[in-house]
Amino acid sequence: MANTTSGTTTFESGFLIDDVIQEAYDRVGVKAVSGYQLKSARRSLNIMFQEWANRGLHYWEIDKTNVDLIEGQAEYKFFRSSDDGTSAVTTPTNGIYGVDDILEAALRDNRTQTTQSDSALTKINRSTYSGLSNKLSKGSPSQYYVQRFTDHTMITVYPTPDTTAATKDLAIYFVKRIQDVGGYSNTADVPYRFVPCMTAGLSYYLSQKEKPEMVQQMKMLYEDELQRALTEDGSSSSTFITPQAYYPNV
Repeated sequence: MANTTSGTTTFESGFLIDDVIQEAYDRVGVKAVSGYQLKSARRSLNIMFQEWANRGLHYWEIDKTNVDLIEGQAEYKFFRSSDDGTSAVTTPTNGIYGVDDILEAALRDNRTQTTQSDSALTKINRSTYSGLSNKLSKGSPSQYYVQRFTDHTMITVYPTPDTTAATKDLAIYFVKRIQDVGGYSNTADVPYRFVPCMTAGLSYYLSQKEKPEMVQQMKMLYEDELQRALTEDGSSSSTFITPQAYYPNV
């Protein structure tokens, strides 16, 4: 008789924040959880997601868009949320919020045409940008400078755009912040391969509050799961193994 399987691969879509918290508490041996402990665990989960951002782990949040350039305007802002301000106009999706950093930028001509052409911009640091003599000079942007503030991320291009032509815009790759945990009935903004890492990480965070004697053990498990997730999340390339013959002196 053939074995019966579920036929589904959507476990993580039903793995709610409440489940993540309960699993983490189970791992540190805490069974009866109070309302304050739930709130504390949710806070720790949000802090851990910020830790992941500091480690540069949130590859799944990378996206791309086109920023509408405006003649004479060098600065384009992406706010943390719509409550903080209005982000720069982008195509095809307008209203992008929560941008953590700008990874790549290119000046794109004829975006909607088969003759589309990209010219990569060079990312410069604050010292280089500060050393530019005339920051208001107009031309085709060839460099960009990123500033990351509390409530927004801003990209400054140089030279300042000399046209508002719809056929020329700034194509960028950006990385967004991991979404906040929110309510207990939400699911985490985390791909399935990071679910073991997430639960192990929260267990480590909770052990610092509930079971100090388990901190080192939980930390080791967390780092192990983190490394496995990073290995799985990386881009693999084709591997070719060529056997090498060895003939000892005979």
